[in-house]
Amino acid sequence: MGVAALVLVLVAAAVLSVTFGARDVSPADVWAGLTGSTDTASAAAVAKRVPRTLLAILVGAALAAAGAVLQGATRNPLADPQILGINGGAGLAIVVGIAFFGLGSATAYIWVGMIGAGAAAVLVYAVGSLGRGGATPLRLALAGAVTAVAFSSLTSAILLPRVNVMNEFRFWQIGGVGGATADTILQVLPFLLVGLVICLASASALNTLALGDELAAGLGARVRTARLMSSAGAVILCGAATAVAGPIGFVGLIVPHMIRLVVGVDHRWLLPVSALGGAVLLTLADVIGRVVARPDEIEVGIVTALVGAPFFIALVRRQRMRAL
Repeated sequence: MGVAALVLVLVAAAVLSVTFGARDVSPADVWAGLTGSTDTASAAAVAKRVPRTLLAILVGAALAAAGAVLQGATRNPLADPQILGINGGAGLAIVVGIAFFGLGSATAYIWVGMIGAGAAAVLVYAVGSLGRGGATPLRLALAGAVTAVAFSSLTSAILLPRVNVMNEFRFWQIGGVGGATADTILQVLPFLLVGLVICLASASALNTLALGDELAAGLGARVRTARLMSSAGAVILCGAATAVAGPIGFVGLIVPHMIRLVVGVDHRWLLPVSALGGAVLLTLADVIGRVVARPDEIEVGIVTALVGAPFFIALVRRQRMRAL
C-alpha cells in the first residue's frame, strides 16, 4: 500500500512539475507541450519542463539509492553522497577537467565525475579508518564533512581566476536540474541504469553485511567483494548524477531513513523504493523552488539543504544519545 501511494505521489509531482513555475499553464497547454508544440509561450514552457522533470526523477532516484547502499555498505546511518564528500569529489574532478584539460561534453563530465567520486570515497574511508576502532559512523561523517569542505575550497580556488569557467558552473555548484535537455538525459541514462543494476544486485549481500563482518564471513559471504561492488554501484550513481545536476545534498540521507519506516530494512525492498522516494523528493523540491520565488527560482540544491540540514542534526543527536 505504501509503495502504491508513493507511485501516485510521484505521478502527481511530475504533473505539478510541468504545470507550475514562473508561468502556470493550463491542461491544454500541457498537452500541447507534451506533443512537441511550441506555438504558445505556455506550450513552450511545458516542453522545456518535461526534460527538467525527467532529470529530477532520475537524479533523485540515483542519489537516494546511492545513499541507501552507502548506509548499508558502511553500516553508517549518517552516510550520504554529499556528507561523505563523494559529490564534492565528483564536482572537483569535473572542474579540474574543464579548467585544465578542456572537457566539453556531457559524457566526458560523467566519466570524470565517476572517477572523482570514487577517489573521494576511497580517501574518506581511509581517513575515517585511522586510529583505534576503525571507520566508525561518526568518524566517517566527520572525515566526509572535512573532505567536502576541502573539495569545495579547491573548486572555488580553481574557478575564481577563470571567469569563463566560473560563469558556466556557478549555478551548477549549487545543484539544480534547470539546464536539463533530452540529449543530457540520453547521455546520462546508461550510466544511471548500470549503477542502479549493480546496486540492486548487491541487495542480498548488503543484508548479509548488516549482520556484521565476522558473521557475514561465517555465512560464506565475501565481505570485501560485497562492500566493493555495492560501493562501486553507488559511486557510479553519484558521479553520473553530480555530473549532470551538480552536487545536490541530503537526498541520499533523508530518503532511506524515511523508506525504512515503510518497507523495513531488507535491501531488496529498500533500494528500489528508496529510488522511488528520491524521485518524489527531488521533483517536489524543484517545484517548490520554482513556485516560492516566482518569477525567479531557487535551485533544488538549496531546497534540499534547507530540509536536510535539520534532519542531519537530529540524526547526529540521536546517534550520540545511543552511544552514551
